Amino acid sequence: MLDDITDGGAIAVQVDDKTQYIVLRRGDAAWAYLNRCPHFSIPLDFEPGVFCTYDANMLMCAHHSAMFRFEDGLCVDGPCEGAALTRIDVFVSEGRVLRL
Repeated sequence: MLDDITDGGAIAVQVDDKTQYIVLRRGDAAWAYLNRCPHFSIPLDFEPGVFCTYDANMLMCAHHSAMFRFEDGLCVDGPCEGAALTRIDVFVSEGRVLRL
């Protein structure tokens, strides 16, 4: 549910034993990405499910401080600048975040 995500924040969604998504929220909008930094292919959270977000706009990799935009997952600052997170297509319907 969209309400499970703090406005301007992120949560982890475990898909299977090896796959985890990050779902980001700003207002009624949501974006999802594979929880893997393009810098070293490691998770973006320092502690499981705990993500650093800034101004409801940027997601920071806890390991190398790379900064990614919510809207497109593009790294705009840090060691992988110009690279992007792997996008998972989602949409919001009746307060639920669903995968396309």
